[in-house]
Amino acid sequence: MGLKNNLPAWRGLAPALARRLLQAAMVALLVGTLCFFMTRLLPGDIAYRIAAGRYGYDMVTAAAAEAVRIELGLDRPWFAALADWWGRLLQLDLGMSQVTGEPVLIEIARQLGPTLRLSLLAMAMSLCVGPTLGVLAGLRPGGLIDRLTLALSVALRAMPPFLLGLILVLVFSVQLGALPAAGHDDHGSIMLPALTLALGMAAVSCRVARDAMVQVSASAYFAFALTKGLTPRQALLRHGVRNVAAPVTAYLGVQLVYLIEGVVLVETIFAWPGIGHALVHAIFGRDVPMIQGSALVLGLLFVLFNALVDTACAFIDPRRKP
Repeated sequence: MGLKNNLPAWRGLAPALARRLLQAAMVALLVGTLCFFMTRLLPGDIAYRIAAGRYGYDMVTAAAAEAVRIELGLDRPWFAALADWWGRLLQLDLGMSQVTGEPVLIEIARQLGPTLRLSLLAMAMSLCVGPTLGVLAGLRPGGLIDRLTLALSVALRAMPPFLLGLILVLVFSVQLGALPAAGHDDHGSIMLPALTLALGMAAVSCRVARDAMVQVSASAYFAFALTKGLTPRQALLRHGVRNVAAPVTAYLGVQLVYLIEGVVLVETIFAWPGIGHALVHAIFGRDVPMIQGSALVLGLLFVLFNALVDTACAFIDPRRKP
């Protein structure tokens, strides 16, 4: 009997999974194609840049650049090179790095772990700070906490991630000497880049949680819980938390854009060895396969995180029947 009751849920899961897989395939194709054309349209000689990445700018000659051009087939028509990449993509082959000569998949596999650690820690920190302050502000709209969190949220959202990162370095590394300014050898080196990403996301989730808490406090079911004899704390835990968590979780899908964009900037600022850092170096070196592979993985991470957010929303939604 229980198996029969679960069949509709599994039947609804299959179309959703198929849509996500189709979305992932379209993202991979679109991102890789756009990166290909954007890289080829950049000014400068791509063969010279790749040779400089291999041998250093002081050691590059016209003969070395020409040898790289012939070796990598950079003189081929654009469409032929793009069609070759499409064919390899269908075989899950992202090609070889034109600078290091290593398979792109191996390099990305080495960088994916640090990026995931940084992203998940930043998201966890933002969810601990933002919604908590938002609930406190929403319990007393117009109060001191509400006004302070509003001012802080506006300031943090208006501040570019690179500027926020530099301020945190000046405070925690230069002035206090509490955390390393860059690198990844020290265990505390992840804190500043994660905090830079987390504060920007917490600024938004704080206001979303605040508005949701104001609606919950003014609702009939919350007032009825208080008339039954529950304390405000008990009413909040039993009836408020889940109703506040639903819009906060839903808005995470929007914040993923900020997270993926911020990873590229923050990893570069703090020399964190992730995909964003590798993408910037690949752009400078005109390493087209590495650019396509890194951007493709970042796009697929966006699709994956969005799928997880949608799943979490479905379970958190207070209208969902147990």
